[in-house]
Amino acid sequence: MKRPLAHLFLCLSLTGITAAAADAKRAANTVVLDETGVKNLRIETVEVEETDFEATIFSLGRIEAIPSKVAAVSSRIPGRIIELKLTPGDTVKLGDEVAKVESRQPGDPPPVISLKAPLSGLVTHVDARLGDPIDPEKAMLEITDLSEVYAVARVPEHQAGRMKTGTVAHIKVAALPNEKFDGELLRFGTSADKASGTIDAIFRLPNTGGQLRADMRAEFSIVMSKRSNVVSVPRAALQGEGGNRFVYVKDFDLANAFVKTAVTVGEINDRFVEITNGLLPADEVVTRGAYSLSFAGASSVSLKEALDAAHGHEHAADGGELTPEKKAEMEAAKKGGDGHGHGEEEGASPLWKYGCGVLFVLLLLSLFTKKSRPDADEAPAPKPAEKEAA
Repeated sequence: MKRPLAHLFLCLSLTGITAAAADAKRAANTVVLDETGVKNLRIETVEVEETDFEATIFSLGRIEAIPSKVAAVSSRIPGRIIELKLTPGDTVKLGDEVAKVESRQPGDPPPVISLKAPLSGLVTHVDARLGDPIDPEKAMLEITDLSEVYAVARVPEHQAGRMKTGTVAHIKVAALPNEKFDGELLRFGTSADKASGTIDAIFRLPNTGGQLRADMRAEFSIVMSKRSNVVSVPRAALQGEGGNRFVYVKDFDLANAFVKTAVTVGEINDRFVEITNGLLPADEVVTRGAYSLSFAGASSVSLKEALDAAHGHEHAADGGELTPEKKAEMEAAKKGGDGHGHGEEEGASPLWKYGCGVLFVLLLLSLFTKKSRPDADEAPAPKPAEKEAA
């Protein structure tokens, strides 16, 4: 019956070591900030949830004006410009007067005609000055309606075969980094580019705010497929490289505490990252400020201080619960710091002490096992009768 008890003691010792290691790991991976630190790092979090995840392909392209929404203004008669009311960048409405032309026909004064805007839009080009002669063959200015534009992506030919009319693309424009636009595939270009192996994919794009201009560079994330109920986080939350990927999860118990959590990554699109392991729905991950948290480990607030304040009782230095054994060790360490040679013991870690305890138990177990078994190498002693016969 002694051997099972020894085994039980050994298991309990190993469990204690595992718990101590877990507490030490938690302390090493937890960053605790004060209110000022959270404010300075501009920490923002989002809740992890199951969403529709889009598989996308990346492409580059440009913004173009729709040809049917570009108009030129010209005079019906030859003459001279005596009034010009617009400059490039001005906006006009359909029917607004844009210029006046004095006819070359004789008269006192000569006849004057008014030129009107043929559509509403932005004045994109002016090729005339006050007093310039003008002929009907020459356009004075150009007006473009930019309420809707084309976004033209250069798509690899093998990907174009998978795209259908109505395919959605998330579009970013370099000149407007804080804006996002969604366009729908209208059609493909009339021919492919032999050198690059791409073909133009033309997306119709609403320009409600009027910020988009022709020839702006654009980046396209074209949605090729969609899956439901996928756990994902914003790309800004993901840190690390290769197989060492992690996020910072807001501690459910402590205020302003964030736990570095290893994750396994699936697909990545322009906005989100699929998480296949490491997170659960309702976890809160850090998005803004996640990169800065990697360098905030030496915070002015320790995990022990935060746990003490949250729970109202004292914790161990590694953040674990303060058991009677740990408390006794701490008291002994405090008493040993009086210069009587106990300073070295005070600095011993709990993991080292548990390891020494296990080795001691194994030694006792080995001695017990040897005493309880006869030595197989020794021959049994002869009986007295056998000695007399000899």
